[in-house]
Amino acid sequence: MDFPQAEFVRTRGATLEVFRAGTAGGPAIVLCHGWPEHAYSWRHQIPVLAAAGFDVIVPNQRGYGGSSCPEAIEAYDITALTDDLEDLLIHYGHEQAIFVGHDWGALVVWAMAVLKPARVRAVANLSVSYLRRGPEDWVSFWRKALGPKHYIVHFNDAPGAADAVLDAHRTNFLRNMYRRAEAPPSAPEDSDLPPLLALAQAPTAPGAPLMKDEDLAVFDQAFARTGFTPGINWYRNFARNWATLEGVRERITVPTLMIWGHFDMVPPPKDLEAVAPDLEVHGLPCGHWIQQEAPEETNALLIAWLLQRGLQTLGQDQA
Repeated sequence: MDFPQAEFVRTRGATLEVFRAGTAGGPAIVLCHGWPEHAYSWRHQIPVLAAAGFDVIVPNQRGYGGSSCPEAIEAYDITALTDDLEDLLIHYGHEQAIFVGHDWGALVVWAMAVLKPARVRAVANLSVSYLRRGPEDWVSFWRKALGPKHYIVHFNDAPGAADAVLDAHRTNFLRNMYRRAEAPPSAPEDSDLPPLLALAQAPTAPGAPLMKDEDLAVFDQAFARTGFTPGINWYRNFARNWATLEGVRERITVPTLMIWGHFDMVPPPKDLEAVAPDLEVHGLPCGHWIQQEAPEETNALLIAWLLQRGLQTLGQDQA
């Protein structure tokens, strides 16, 4: 199956490049990519879900691919990102969808489930678990716990610095970033640079390449258009998002699937059932890029869960 043709959907604050496949009258499933990624990250899942009868909706979220790249940092906060997903449902005539996210896309999907629960029929997330809201905003907490070289802290404390390095070393950074992991991650070597920026300039990186050159070119060409600033601006909204979520009930009652990688640098889910009690969790022997490193295993888990929970048919409010 060829990758779907792009179409463009106007939302409240952006125009999104969207790839759609499957059955227009089927249950909606929305696939949300992470950073530094693209809708193309779901290329292995789209044909399988389409063949199962779903209306598969795969946006390049704002700041990525052919979608709008607003200049204002606050244009990438969690309100804007979840509004975009809600507007996609409205555009395609769906009341609800099954939302699937990876990396930053998982954070947006978790937020959809607590901010717009009426729109969420089920949740399946890869790699990144639910981020509980504590008494201190996340960036301040990470600054104390992880130090100034942690990439999220650096993104927030040195505006434009990481963006410039990644833009200058775009192809090399993406080639080094997209690697298979076959062992638990080791501590980064000591460097004056934050590890992510050192990776961008390193001649190579551990692990086998994740994808063929023609696949990598899709990501490379996309970031040649947008640069890295729009995607990094998502990270610059962590403190704002923390404030937005004040008073929001951290409870997800819909069916929830969590898939994590044994060799991912992101920690495995902990106490997730306290937020999402209707939970199924699976670990796979792979790294961070779960749906690309282990596509067959990811597809099998996703399809089995969808069928077991009866999600392959329209819900009562959709029939």
